[in-house]
Amino acid sequence: MGPDVPLLNDYKQDFFLKRFPQTILGGPRFKLGYCAPPHIYINQIILFLMPWVLGGIGTLLYQLDILKDYYSAALSGGLMLFVAFVIQMTSLYAKKKSVTIERILNPDTLTDEDEYESSGCADAETIKFIIPGKKYMVNTIFHSVLAGVICGLGTWYLLPNRITLLYGNIGGTVLIFIFGWVTLCIAEYSLIVNTATETAAFQTLDTYEFTALMRPLYIIFFIAVDLAHRFTINLPALEQVNQILHILFVFLPFMWALGTLPPPDALFLWGMEQVLEFGLGGSPMSSHLRLIVMFLVSAGTSIASYFIPSTVGVVLFMSGFGFLLSLNLSVIGHSMLEGIIRQRASTKSKILHNNSKKQLGWQECLFYFILLVLALIEGSLLHFFAGFSAFSKTSPQTIISYILMVLFIVTWLLREIQSVYVFGIFRNPFFPKDTRTVTLFLEKQTRLVKVGVVRRILLTLVSPFAMIAFLSLDSSLQVLHSVSVCIGFTRAFRMVWQNTENALLEMVVVSLMQLLVFNKDLWWNRSLDTGIRLLLVGIIRDRLLQLITKLQFVVAVLLTSWTEKKQRRKSTTTLITLNIVFFPVVMFFIFLSTLLSSPLLPLFTLPVFLVGFPRPVQSWPGPVGITACICPDTVYYEQMVPSLSAALGSAMAAGSLGLILPGSHYLCRFQDRLIWILILERGYTYCCINIKGLELQETSCHTVEARRVDEVFEAAFEKEENSRTLLLNEHFGNILTPCTVLPVRLYSDARNILSGIIDSNENLQEFKGDFLKVLVWVLVQYCYKRAKTLKKLDETETNVVPPPIRQSECNNSSYPQNPSDTDSLNLETLDEWSDNDFLDDESTTKKENGKLKVLPNTSLPIPGSVESQSTDSNSAETVSEDKLYKAVALGLPVLDKGKQKEMTHLPLLEFSCSHSQLLNIPEEWRSSCLPKSRIDEIKQLFPEDWYQFVLSQLESFHPKENLLNILEEIAKDEVLKDLYIHAVMCCYFSFFGIDDMVPSPSHIFRAYNSGIPWSLGLDWLTEKPELFQQALKAFRYAFKLMLDKASLGPIENFRDLVSYLEEYEHDWYIGLISDEEWQKAVIQERPYLFSLGHDPNMGVYTGRVLTLQELLVHVGKLNAEAVRGQWANLSWELLYATNDDEERYSIQAHPVLLRNLTVQAADPPLGYPVYSSKPLHVPLI
Repeated sequence: MGPDVPLLNDYKQDFFLKRFPQTILGGPRFKLGYCAPPHIYINQIILFLMPWVLGGIGTLLYQLDILKDYYSAALSGGLMLFVAFVIQMTSLYAKKKSVTIERILNPDTLTDEDEYESSGCADAETIKFIIPGKKYMVNTIFHSVLAGVICGLGTWYLLPNRITLLYGNIGGTVLIFIFGWVTLCIAEYSLIVNTATETAAFQTLDTYEFTALMRPLYIIFFIAVDLAHRFTINLPALEQVNQILHILFVFLPFMWALGTLPPPDALFLWGMEQVLEFGLGGSPMSSHLRLIVMFLVSAGTSIASYFIPSTVGVVLFMSGFGFLLSLNLSVIGHSMLEGIIRQRASTKSKILHNNSKKQLGWQECLFYFILLVLALIEGSLLHFFAGFSAFSKTSPQTIISYILMVLFIVTWLLREIQSVYVFGIFRNPFFPKDTRTVTLFLEKQTRLVKVGVVRRILLTLVSPFAMIAFLSLDSSLQVLHSVSVCIGFTRAFRMVWQNTENALLEMVVVSLMQLLVFNKDLWWNRSLDTGIRLLLVGIIRDRLLQLITKLQFVVAVLLTSWTEKKQRRKSTTTLITLNIVFFPVVMFFIFLSTLLSSPLLPLFTLPVFLVGFPRPVQSWPGPVGITACICPDTVYYEQMVPSLSAALGSAMAAGSLGLILPGSHYLCRFQDRLIWILILERGYTYCCINIKGLELQETSCHTVEARRVDEVFEAAFEKEENSRTLLLNEHFGNILTPCTVLPVRLYSDARNILSGIIDSNENLQEFKGDFLKVLVWVLVQYCYKRAKTLKKLDETETNVVPPPIRQSECNNSSYPQNPSDTDSLNLETLDEWSDNDFLDDESTTKKENGKLKVLPNTSLPIPGSVESQSTDSNSAETVSEDKLYKAVALGLPVLDKGKQKEMTHLPLLEFSCSHSQLLNIPEEWRSSCLPKSRIDEIKQLFPEDWYQFVLSQLESFHPKENLLNILEEIAKDEVLKDLYIHAVMCCYFSFFGIDDMVPSPSHIFRAYNSGIPWSLGLDWLTEKPELFQQALKAFRYAFKLMLDKASLGPIENFRDLVSYLEEYEHDWYIGLISDEEWQKAVIQERPYLFSLGHDPNMGVYTGRVLTLQELLVHVGKLNAEAVRGQWANLSWELLYATNDDEERYSIQAHPVLLRNLTVQAADPPLGYPVYSSKPLHVPLI
């Protein structure tokens, strides 16, 4: 797609031009897609101005000194309440009166909103169009009452005399009065008539009609400040705030229209996050529930500290709760609960052990307990015995401040040398030059690992205790029952543990300012205690960091809109010029978004910047990890997450990933996999993260950006010239900054073209013989394992024949508990086989020369006939028991001749060796799809010497027995061998047919994919699901064997062949990518997986091999503000402008901003990651 692809198509442009005026005015529809009757517009104008008319009545009565101001407000509010109820009742009446006919049509947003059939100015359809009404009766009442309250208070707020007292200017009073009432009318219309679609869209659906409360909420806030000013003692600061807010009140419609002010739910969550982080010393949390609980507990801790009567008690309380609240208490509690349950019931502990949360052992709990005790002892002793003195060059607090400065410089330097670039610009000379192999990288990283351990000790153990000493010696703690002390020091004592690096920086800055500024009359020293200073420094630190990243984002958007040819539109020059001309306005927007901690929204990702509404760190309303676009590729991300989490924990603890803050984004790259990581929560020795996996089926846009990601990482980690000279980061302008590489246990993906192997005539000729050998090995192993399983079950039973059949799972074969529950094996149908199927028209006589023998006096039913049953209970019991023996004949003890005579109608085979029962094939496999004469013809293909060798490799049930003699006897059993010949050759015929022709590559491919050409043999085979699965497995093993022989050379002897097959059985999964077993094999971490495919474009067959090994994954840090800004635009563009065009401009590839990847990483339904984890606890200890 070219750079001048339309931002909005014609349909969406028309839709947007209709919706945006409605948003500005609060809901009236003055721009319709057709010529509407005049009464539509007149009715909407009347309803829009109704609050002004009612408020004007109260205002007029007050200005004429007929009523007091509060009586005037009450009158206007009462009238508005009555009108609001009338409006809502009218809407309900119209809904009941009209007859709704639902049509099954494709939804059309414009038609639903703008078109209706009207027969008059007050008919039901007109009322429904103008006043849609509320979904719930509760909202009908509540919104009506709220409308009356707002109208009454708004009348009081905008009384001309009151405004004149604030400004002393009649002209200003008139302007504020007129435009203030316009603001009120907009809010009232949106509340009780028709709710406007807000540009500040947070939720995808407004289920509970919260959107209607957004504008009234801000009206109430402005009025609350005015009421506080009215009823409190004259406070100059409050009066100035009230004056400013009266001016801003006029501009509320523009802020609503531009989406600067957040909806109620986003405002609530964002406000709690800001107060928790900067006012209470906490961290944004990984879920909304945790955020609410932690906010309440932290606020309660701060309030409780106000009532403690002793300064030592205050220090102990703040130190203890500061440490405890900085831990992940939910994980600790879960670990303790698991320990208790493990002591009571070991089985239950195994179930809990599979929980997704990281478990903590007693060592970690003991470590935390010791730290808590030491912190309490240190804080209390220093506070009690050290005494207090003013901050001077010789005071104890000053000495500790010097120690803090040294600690900060050392930990900062040790952190910077852990990543590949220092400051993201200069290449780190200490970072390993060669990062292509895991072994070599780990050897060269040894020094950095040791440095990381030193940094971890300094940051985890030394720095917190040094900071506690600094706080405990502060003289501000002598002032009890002070709100500022309680807020400031509660936050400070918690920040020591919650975010040690930031707390260390804040204390160093405060100490430097105290050392450099000794003027006690300065506002900083006179009015603020140390806790509040630390709080202010923390806010400034956070906002300054946001400002820097926002400026980088703005510069990247501006420059790349011109330097990247594919991003250069016809309007680019004009937009850049406007940004230069209105540079102060752009800077104002940047500073405002920084002050509000809200994303800077690039409209359509063009250099047109707006202030997005403040929102939580997660950016999305739903729980983390609940939704993802699940596909077959999801399993590869799911498999690598545990190993990746552990590697990330080590890197974070060492400082390789830079400063870890909630809201930070990281991007990992390995082969075709892209992993997006979001830091959700940060605490003492832990953080919570969310890992997302992006699609592996790369689109053109995805490929362009993925290629640039590879270039960025290759320039940092794999270019040889980097090892010779100290280079700058040549991709500094990219929002991705390389950090380090991580050794992760995952699957490497190798794809090969099989031309020259699969189409080789020599290989295909050998393939049929290999198939026979592999099939013999597979069937022998299957029957042997099956018999062993049944033997173990028999040994656990007290009786020889169990009353109900209790069968465990074994090799995908199942045995029903009663005939009615039979699925693949029915006891009644086991009798329906004839000797024609097996002996080819021979009667139930013995074959000569030790061949198949059927016991005499047996009765064989005619195929398809109905078996007669005796009414005698004993007879029925015997029949049932006989059928049971037939169903579970494998592994049962050999019956002597006396017992055999009792089973007169059960055709049992007489083996020459009693142990041959252990290898007996299931009875349902003994039917034939070929005449006996044909089996005799192809019988010579059976690899008898290989069959003998396979039997010789078996193990015995009873180690004390003479194994070699037993195996020799089994190998000489001609009856058993004929059974295997029959089964193997029938499967062979089903796969290759009767003709002795070399199979074609296409035939091999179809058979590998279970697409065997139809034949009578295929019908016979598919009727036996277990045999079909074993034959298919043998076919796939044989194909893999053909590839290995072609690449590694021929197989010398049978032992080598067995080693190949055993390796396939234990270490490989050979099948199809679409198989469920493939997904299970990946999760179970099978060492190797193989699949055969076909590329229709190239017309070649391909082999795909996944190998599980520890490999290096590249990790880079993303510009967090660039991600938040693009996500804010995505939310606006899809939820408000409904621009869901798959080829829209804002989703096109951008190699610097990584626009397409960023859109993918958004939470569904706006984004489409194929994997998203729940919040993961990553220990950093």
